Amino acid sequence: MKKHRYMTLRNVAIFTVITLGVGWAGRWLDIAMGNPSGESLGMLLWLVTPPLVALLLRAFAGDGWADFGLKPNFRGNGVWYAVALLIYPVLTMLALGLGGSLQLITFPGLSLATLGVIAKTFALDAVPQFVKNIFEEAAWRGYLTPKVYSLGLKSYGGHVLVGLIWGAWHIPYYLFFLDRTILQDFTTLPVALFIPVSIVVMVAWALVYGEIRLLTGSIWPVVLVHMVEDAFVNQLILEKHIVIAP
Repeated sequence: MKKHRYMTLRNVAIFTVITLGVGWAGRWLDIAMGNPSGESLGMLLWLVTPPLVALLLRAFAGDGWADFGLKPNFRGNGVWYAVALLIYPVLTMLALGLGGSLQLITFPGLSLATLGVIAKTFALDAVPQFVKNIFEEAAWRGYLTPKVYSLGLKSYGGHVLVGLIWGAWHIPYYLFFLDRTILQDFTTLPVALFIPVSIVVMVAWALVYGEIRLLTGSIWPVVLVHMVEDAFVNQLILEKHIVIAP
């Protein structure tokens, strides 16, 4: 038992060190090769390394596959699949309603046609976002969440730790790989302030994602949660369906 705990702790440390360092290595690679930051080889390295490291640790470092959560486990988890699909739309609508009533948010050109465009864009973007998030969630909820939980941390403390590591992994993305014009669509904060705020947000996400992952024993509802966030919430801002007061 003690040996297994040591192995898990060692492998979690390896995963953490590599994933937190790979974005900076990717930036160095881009500079060395003279590549632009956005959509670069360095960004690809940053994106694919966490799931790759997780798979290698499972296959060759003793972690195994028992707690990967690859089975969908539909039976008895219908409520959590519904939560996965609805939590972002419901909370977003509540936030937009509150923001609209306080005149902090406006809805330019709101109509049935606009709602149809939003639904169509979501349908077109859902599949690529689903595929992308299989890889991302294989690392964070497929690997790190169950491994941290198995170390004996209470679930919420474990989720906070996962959220902090997940958030810190995003720092090179915000600094180097994300186009600043896109970032400016989402926030008026300078990057130095936006990064800690975004990490706090990701800790909050990790609490929800992690609990759903542990309750269902599957990564698939978490992939759905992340898919809906990327395909639904982001387009509202990027496509200017909502405008937030400065």
